[in-house]
Amino acid sequence: GPLATVGVLVDEKSALMLVLVTLVALLVQVYSLGYLSDEPKPALGRYYLYQSLFAFSMLGLVLAPNFLQLFVCWELVGLCSYLLIGFWYRKPSAARAAVKAFWTTKLGDVGLLIGIVLLWRLTNAFDFSELQTLTAGGQIPTAGLGVITFCIYLGAMGKSAQFPLHIWLPDAMEGPTPVSALIHAATMV
Repeated sequence: GPLATVGVLVDEKSALMLVLVTLVALLVQVYSLGYLSDEPKPALGRYYLYQSLFAFSMLGLVLAPNFLQLFVCWELVGLCSYLLIGFWYRKPSAARAAVKAFWTTKLGDVGLLIGIVLLWRLTNAFDFSELQTLTAGGQIPTAGLGVITFCIYLGAMGKSAQFPLHIWLPDAMEGPTPVSALIHAATMV
């Protein structure tokens, strides 16, 4: 069979997150209309492209049925954060803040990737439902699970700006205020 498939996993938790992400993204997009009304049309189009891709990536993240699809969407969220924080890229502080956010979160992402690979090596599975079945049946060896869990947690530490990977978040304010609201909301998701 295939190593992994592309799909959608909708359960109670993902449905709730789907509603939450969609609502927050919509509110931020509506607020952005007024906040960025002085921006030239090309810049406004670029802003809404980045913000829409961010919302798409977040929705892909909460609907991912396996770790591989989750990781792709995770990386897209990081890319969009970089693009949105650096929206006013001609301003040196915004460009620096975007690069700082990108590389700091990448540190966590490396941990996430290592955790995913180690988990696959241990279970030969990426799929969440398959992993849940293996867990319920007690078929996952416990040796090494602590390291795997910590590595996966490193990804969350980077994106949600937890110590010591928190240093990028204050600089994220260099982006437009609606971007800061969206990124802060995303860190909570």
